Amino acid sequence: MNDAEYQRFTDAAAQCQMTNAAFLAYAVDRAARDLNRTAAEIATERDVINELFTARRHLGRIHGLFNQVAKALNSGADAPHLDATARAVLGAARRMEDAADALLAHRDGGAPA
Repeated sequence: MNDAEYQRFTDAAAQCQMTNAAFLAYAVDRAARDLNRTAAEIATERDVINELFTARRHLGRIHGLFNQVAKALNSGADAPHLDATARAVLGAARRMEDAADALLAHRDGGAPA
């Protein structure tokens, strides 16, 4: 648990007028009573993170392909759809960045990333 998570945890316990230990015991018991929901919440976040890492790898491959295109253009080749392709890749990269920011904000309890 990092400092921000610990602070959020202790603030939540205080808000509920519980000790940290009592709040933790309650939260663990609540999670254990509905394992399907708990597992779904964990799996959903894990799936999102896995997809972001997959997209990052794909963007890395696209970077390599753009380097090859640049080399071909410098050799006199024609790339009639390059602008549209570059815009599409830039849009995908921005959506990925927005998704990562949203995930971080969600994990931080809604604080801006």
